[in-house]
Amino acid sequence: MEIRFVRLRPEACPPQRQTPGSAGLDLAACLDAPVTIEPGKTEFIPLGFAAELPPGCAAFVFSRSGLGARKGVVVAQGVGVIDSDYRGEWLVPLRNTSDVTYTVAPQERIAQAVLLPVLAADFVEAQALSDTQRGTGGFGSTSCTKSR
Repeated sequence: MEIRFVRLRPEACPPQRQTPGSAGLDLAACLDAPVTIEPGKTEFIPLGFAAELPPGCAAFVFSRSGLGARKGVVVAQGVGVIDSDYRGEWLVPLRNTSDVTYTVAPQERIAQAVLLPVLAADFVEAQALSDTQRGTGGFGSTSCTKSR
């Protein structure tokens, strides 16, 4: 699949897979100078490009495992969503969950995007729902510690 994109700044790096089996495409900071993220703070990091995702698809922006696990710097809202009809610059809100300052360098890989199909659905009110084995069992109701 090919995704059309435009560089909004010449130094912007397009999303790139690092290996043929990578699910995520690395996203790199498009910065003129390093940006410091203080502990407990969030900074919006520009990527310097806009893209045209196909209808029925969205880009889900996840933290890079090394940056999150080793440095405590993660995508602020957990997972970002870029809709197929968005044409503005891609930004990544990074949150520093550690207790030390972190500095994002220009061109640093800061997150990853995974393209996934999205089902369009409308919720329709009903009088009742169908029965299932689980029923209304919530959190922990399917635990393997249940007696069999």
